[in-house]
Amino acid sequence: MWSIFLVFLVQPLCIQSTTCPSSCNCNQMGDVTCKGSITDVPIGLPANTSRLQLVATNMTVLNSQSLAMLPLMLRFSIKHSALVAIHPNAFQVAPQLLSVKLSFNALHSLPPRVFRHLVSLDQLHLDNNHLESISPVQFEGLANLTELDVSNNAITHLAPGVFRSLRRLVFLNLGRNFLQQLTPNVFHSLRQLESLMVFNNRLQALEPGAFDDLPNLCQLTLHNNQIARIPPKLFWALRKLQVLTLSSNKLQGFPEKSFYHLPKLTKLTIYKNPLLSLTDKLMGHMPMMEEFYLFATNLTTVPGNLFANMSRIERLYLHFNNKLAELPPDLFCCLPKLQRLSLKYNDIQDVHHDLFSKLANMIALFLNDNQLCNLPGDIFKGNPGLKSIDLRNNQLKVLPGEVFSAAWALRNVSLSGNPWDCGCDIRDIAHWIRRNEDVVIDGADVTCSNPPTFLRRPLKSLHHNEFDCDHAMNVSQATASFTGSFHVSTTTESPALRETQTVEIIPTTSVRVATSPQKTEASSKDRFTTRVFRHTSTDPPTAYILDFPKDEQPSGDYFLSQPFHDWLVIENGPEFVHNNRLTGWVYLWTLSTNQTYTGFLMALHILLLAAGVALILAAMYGMYRLNQAMDDLRAKLTNRKHNITSKKANRPR
Repeated sequence: MWSIFLVFLVQPLCIQSTTCPSSCNCNQMGDVTCKGSITDVPIGLPANTSRLQLVATNMTVLNSQSLAMLPLMLRFSIKHSALVAIHPNAFQVAPQLLSVKLSFNALHSLPPRVFRHLVSLDQLHLDNNHLESISPVQFEGLANLTELDVSNNAITHLAPGVFRSLRRLVFLNLGRNFLQQLTPNVFHSLRQLESLMVFNNRLQALEPGAFDDLPNLCQLTLHNNQIARIPPKLFWALRKLQVLTLSSNKLQGFPEKSFYHLPKLTKLTIYKNPLLSLTDKLMGHMPMMEEFYLFATNLTTVPGNLFANMSRIERLYLHFNNKLAELPPDLFCCLPKLQRLSLKYNDIQDVHHDLFSKLANMIALFLNDNQLCNLPGDIFKGNPGLKSIDLRNNQLKVLPGEVFSAAWALRNVSLSGNPWDCGCDIRDIAHWIRRNEDVVIDGADVTCSNPPTFLRRPLKSLHHNEFDCDHAMNVSQATASFTGSFHVSTTTESPALRETQTVEIIPTTSVRVATSPQKTEASSKDRFTTRVFRHTSTDPPTAYILDFPKDEQPSGDYFLSQPFHDWLVIENGPEFVHNNRLTGWVYLWTLSTNQTYTGFLMALHILLLAAGVALILAAMYGMYRLNQAMDDLRAKLTNRKHNITSKKANRPR
């Protein structure tokens, strides 16, 4: 009898727990989602419903009994619906709720104390409605609430004490409202608060002490407001703050020490402010800083110690400052972990050769869209791991040929959009581009702007023999800092060699170029003459003879038979070291004799030879000993094999 009674009692519950209205989707875990033209919570939901979501419905009112008969429901939400009103007792029948989300509806107001019965409520979302105000008693009874989102409404002010009962609140989102000010002590009871979002409002100023009662705050977002000033020491009480956003406001400056006592800050944004200057005493000790954003300002320069206390920073964005023309040489001195540095779209015209020297871990550097006219040859000397450099759209006419030599890890270089001057000085960098076509990713667009003969010609297509560098090389070689004098004469059958060009260099750097059909004598001890012979006939001259002054005449004769280039440049000195060919010139470099230095080199040479001989002998002896060891081993193996064979032969059968 009792068994029959239990069957009849449990059967309806089983049927109810497995049914699901046609407008809903239900699963065995108790999740129910209902959509469509429903105007109230559907009847006949499974008894085990733990989460109910009403999405895109025609529901306009949440009635007093809408949530009845769902004793196991813990999470309830109505989203993207036409909800405009809530009965004052709508939640009285569901005091067990832990989460209520009424987002993306049409609520203009809420009944006072409508949530008072939800003593266990942990999460409340009222975002994306039309709420214009929040009553001081709106959140009474929500002692366990930890997350409150009222963003994207039309709230214009916050009443004093509106959050006084939310002592366990951890997350508060007030963003995208119309708040013009924060009343004093409005957050004073939220000592457990970790995230406070007040972005996209109309705040014009912040009162002193506004955040003093938030010792656990980790995130504070104040961007996209109209804040024109902040009081001194505003953030000093926020010792646990990790993220602070002040971008897109109207700040022209900051009080001294504004960002002191923030040791755990990891991200700071102050971009899109009309900043005119920054004080030297602005940033405190920030050993955890990883991201810094400072762009779209009116700054012309920044303090040299701005980033000195940010040793852990990895990404630094200092771009889109169209008036920023100068960077202190030690600006990046203390950023050993910096990997990504953006300086693009500024007004930088020149950079110090040590600017990047301490950034050993830098991977990407953006210098595009500035006014750079040149770069030092050793600008990247401290960046061996640099992989990407963007130099597009500057005013570069030439670059030193060795400028990228220290950055051996380069994979991407962009150089287009510069007015390259394809004269003699461009040869080295053109040669580098030609050898690294796979690195210069826009090589086809790196073209000449001058001279007209090379107009729009890609640099990578230029070769050494296309440059007319006769005069430039003449002056460059003649201005070398040599003293004394020497003369050059030639013996040849061809009269074409008799015309020579003489360059006279005086140590005071004055240069005079003359043409003489005969050889030129030095007129004083502080002047020397470099004579350059040009072969203009088709028949090569037979020989060149060096004619030194009598007091510098070396022993023996120096001949160069059958010259192999049109130009021969000889610099003074008693001993030739080597010659070098470059675009039709032959350079005969010299080195003055120094007995001590020569003796040292000779002794070092002898020592190296002796060491080499010793190594060879040691190797030969090692091979000899190894050969002996192998012979001994073979003999032992042979004896052992012979003994084994003898034992087998003598074994009785």
